[in-house]
Amino acid sequence: MEFNNPVLQTLLGLVVFYIGLKMFSGGMKSMSHLEHLEWFLGNPFLVFFGAIACTLLWQSSSLSTTAIIGLVASGALPLPSAIAAVLGANIGTTGTIWIAGILVSDGIPTGITKQVALVHTGVNTLMAVALLPFIQPIARFVSKY
Repeated sequence: MEFNNPVLQTLLGLVVFYIGLKMFSGGMKSMSHLEHLEWFLGNPFLVFFGAIACTLLWQSSSLSTTAIIGLVASGALPLPSAIAAVLGANIGTTGTIWIAGILVSDGIPTGITKQVALVHTGVNTLMAVALLPFIQPIARFVSKY
């Protein structure tokens, strides 16, 4: 059976992606006993930089966010660290536009490609830097709901 219809291919790809994220999330929920990583998971700033690195590596903020939600649901990741991780994932995801810019420009991005990449990276970084000092109050506010 061939799937030559681009709409069908797109829908099938989304279904496979969704199933993969659900399976990944379920696996993350079972990781509630990570005592050897408590020093890392309990420090929002370390988790922030870890999330940047992980998102840069696997080029998917959706995957990072799914992992964060799974770890919070299992009790392995405290809420302030989870908020820091989401902010880090937002910065890490900007790596994708730089990679795309490099591939499109045959080297260092130039012109409009560079401008879009700089704005995307700048806005996400500015947002994270502005919110990082307020992680604890944000976590207290969010935990009320």
